[in-house]
Amino acid sequence: MDPNEIEIPIYLITGFLESGKTSFLNFTIRQDYFQIEAPTLLITTEEGEEEYDSRDLLKYNTILEVVDDPENFTYETLRTLQRRHKPERVILEYNPLWSVAKLEEMRMPKGWGIVQEIVLVDAGTFQIYQTNMKSLFVEMCRNADMVLFNRASTDLPLANFRRSIKVVNPGCDVQFVTTDNMPVDIFADTVPYDLDQDIVEIDDVDYGIFFVDLRDNQERYEGKKVRFKGKVLKSREAGSDIFMPARPAMTCCADDIQYIGYLCHSKNASKLAEGSWVEVTARIDYKFVPMAQEVEPVFQAITIKGAEAPATELVYFN
Repeated sequence: MDPNEIEIPIYLITGFLESGKTSFLNFTIRQDYFQIEAPTLLITTEEGEEEYDSRDLLKYNTILEVVDDPENFTYETLRTLQRRHKPERVILEYNPLWSVAKLEEMRMPKGWGIVQEIVLVDAGTFQIYQTNMKSLFVEMCRNADMVLFNRASTDLPLANFRRSIKVVNPGCDVQFVTTDNMPVDIFADTVPYDLDQDIVEIDDVDYGIFFVDLRDNQERYEGKKVRFKGKVLKSREAGSDIFMPARPAMTCCADDIQYIGYLCHSKNASKLAEGSWVEVTARIDYKFVPMAQEVEPVFQAITIKGAEAPATELVYFN
C-alpha cells in the first residue's frame, strides 16, 4: 500500500510466545511520546503470562480486542472492529505462527496500513528457536524496522545474533537490553581477521562476517585494503568497468539462496568471465550507489586474479 494512502497506521509487534511483547507494549502505551487523543485499537492474537493493565488501557484511551483463532483473523473481523471503535491507529500484537508474510499480503480495511514492524526476541532462547524455526525467524525479520533482544547478557554471542538478523535485513535496527531494560553495547565486537594488516586477509569462512561488518562499521574499513574471493557477477545497470565479486548465502533454506556482495570498480572488469571465481585485492571506499539508492561500501580493485572456488561456497554468518 502506498504510504500516502494510509489513514490508520498499524504498528505491528511480533515475536514468539514469552518474548516480551506485552511488557514492551505496556511500557510503550504509558510513554508521553505515544499519546494521542483519539482511540487506539490494540489487537492481540495470543495470551501470555503477562496481562495488559485495564486501568492503563482506560487512562490512555486504548481499546483491547482479542482474536485468538487464526480462522477469525480476517478482513471482515478487522472491518467490524474498525466500525465498532473508529480508532485513529492500531497496535497489532501478532502471533508469528500465523505467518507474518500472510499478514503483510492480507487485505486490510480501507486506509489501514502497516507503518512499523518490531520483532521481540528472548535472547536466552534465540539459539533454540533459530535452530528449529529458522524459516519463521527469517519471515518475521525480513521487513522489520527493529529487532529487540530482551534479557540479553554479555555471556551470549550477541554479535552473532545481530549478524543473523542483519544478513536477512541489512537495514534493520537491532537492539539488545538486559532483564532490567538496560541497553547492551556490542559495538566493541571484534572480528576474526586482523584489521591492522597492510592488506586485510578475509578467509573464505569469514566472508559473511566481513560482508555484514563492512556495511555497519564504515570507520573500521574506509581506505583499508582487503583481499578475498568472490564469484564474478555483472549487471546491465552497471558500467562496463564494474562487477560484483559475490558469494552465495542461504538466509533460510536451500530454496532461498541469494548472492551477496558489493560493487567493484576495475578497468579490467569487462574481461572477467561472469560466474568465474577471482581473488580480489582492493581498497575500500564508501559511495552513493544509484542501484541501491544509498551509501554502500565500494571496492576499488588493485589486483584481480583467477581463483579456485572455496571448498564450501555457501556463506555462514557466525
